[in-house]
Amino acid sequence: MKRFLLSLKLNLRKLILISTIISVSCLFIVSVFILNYVIKEQLIQNSLSVNAKYASKVATSADQHFDDMLKELKYSADLLGQDFSNRQLTEEEAKRLKNQSSKFNSLLIVDKQKRIVSFEPKSLNLNTQILYKTEGITESLKHKTTYISAPYWSVKHNLVVLLSQPIYDQNKNYQGMIGGSIYLQKNNLIQRMLSTEYDFKKSYMYVIDPNNRIIFHPDPSRIGEKILNNNRLDYMVSTQTGSVRLINSRGVENLAGFAYIPSMNWIVVSQQPTQELLKQANVILLKVSVGMFIFYFFIFFLVWRMSRFISSPLNSLAKMASMLNQPDIQDKIKQIDPWYFEVLKFRTSLLLSSRTFSEKITELHQHVNTDPLTGLYNRRGMNIFLKELVKLNRDFAVLAIDIDFFKNVNDNYGHDQGDEILKTLASFMKSNFRDEDICCRYGGEEFIVLMTTSDFKVAYNAAERLRKTMEASNINSIGPITISVGIAFWPHNSDEVKEVFKMADNKLYEAKNRGRNCVRH
Repeated sequence: MKRFLLSLKLNLRKLILISTIISVSCLFIVSVFILNYVIKEQLIQNSLSVNAKYASKVATSADQHFDDMLKELKYSADLLGQDFSNRQLTEEEAKRLKNQSSKFNSLLIVDKQKRIVSFEPKSLNLNTQILYKTEGITESLKHKTTYISAPYWSVKHNLVVLLSQPIYDQNKNYQGMIGGSIYLQKNNLIQRMLSTEYDFKKSYMYVIDPNNRIIFHPDPSRIGEKILNNNRLDYMVSTQTGSVRLINSRGVENLAGFAYIPSMNWIVVSQQPTQELLKQANVILLKVSVGMFIFYFFIFFLVWRMSRFISSPLNSLAKMASMLNQPDIQDKIKQIDPWYFEVLKFRTSLLLSSRTFSEKITELHQHVNTDPLTGLYNRRGMNIFLKELVKLNRDFAVLAIDIDFFKNVNDNYGHDQGDEILKTLASFMKSNFRDEDICCRYGGEEFIVLMTTSDFKVAYNAAERLRKTMEASNINSIGPITISVGIAFWPHNSDEVKEVFKMADNKLYEAKNRGRNCVRH
């Protein structure tokens, strides 16, 4: 994992930006999910509450209207009881009740033998000489009290609800009944009073009677239909007032509020499809998400700008940490403005390291032994320098160099000529590598170069340049002398310095085995 992160070459600014992107993205996603849940739940609860209040308001109003209707019928029943045989009185009372308001679609006055004494409107053309045995008339006469019928089909093939009051004479003898009919499938009081299709997300209202039949519905074709497969109908009937999430008889999920009409024993239900309401939630969520995205993008833009301001001094100091051997490095370090604590501590530590490094380099040049033949550092000098590099955690490359067929030169031309080749190679090494790179004679015809770099291309190009220079030389007419080079990196290849040297040596032997006069890494 560590090597993978190192291979990405991340700096502080990139880390800040990546962390910000991950944090902001996670926050945005979580916020959208939470908002989606909260908005939808709030809309659902609001809809349930509004539907419940609306149903309750309509039920209260309807109950008052029906109570007034029953009182009007009661008043007429008491009036007719004083002189029920007076046909002029029954005609006038039926006409008055029908015409003084539009509460009833029709009025009937029926005697106890089931004959219609009087009726309105006259367009019904009812025969007053025959007995009528419709459900409403039969049940009303049977009960002999205030009666509200279930929906039934009248003799004129109208689906009606009958509200009736008994007629008693002054001696408490039952004479018959007066009833007002409401035509459920035509324009009627219930329709005017309960029509609540207020066109908000397909909300609507309907009414059911104790037998679960629909008394009123915005769709006239459903009036008189018995409700089946409604999963919360029993709950509404038993509770009578409240709100509920239900699946109706057509398999559509709805948010419903319901209330009881005591005078009629009916239940008013106000509901709207859940999905229609949630479409509104999706629109709200989209708008909120766009606003949040703009806000988070603005935050990211600020962090992007600030990241450069924060990381710039640390980035500059990090670059200078790899150039501690330059003579003017301390002046450059001092130019960095330490505007926050970490930069100040880093700059102070880097200045101390620079001084220590400079002192050690000076000591190295003054006290370590060099190879007397080539003027390069010997093993001791190289080891001192190695310790400093490891101590300062400086990345470096090890270049193991060996002269090809050097033994043949000594055998054929003598050791003097061999020494000239060694000195020539040392001279090429000094001119080929940088001042901060350490060139050493490791022993015999073997040489080591420690390059303060982690860049493969830099090390390879330097080695290749030295190889070509050596190949092109003609020392004392001996002919072309070639070298083989092996390269390894600390700590990239290994955290152990000895292991890195061994890897470089193995690469050198690989170059030898591949025909010499080449560089292997």
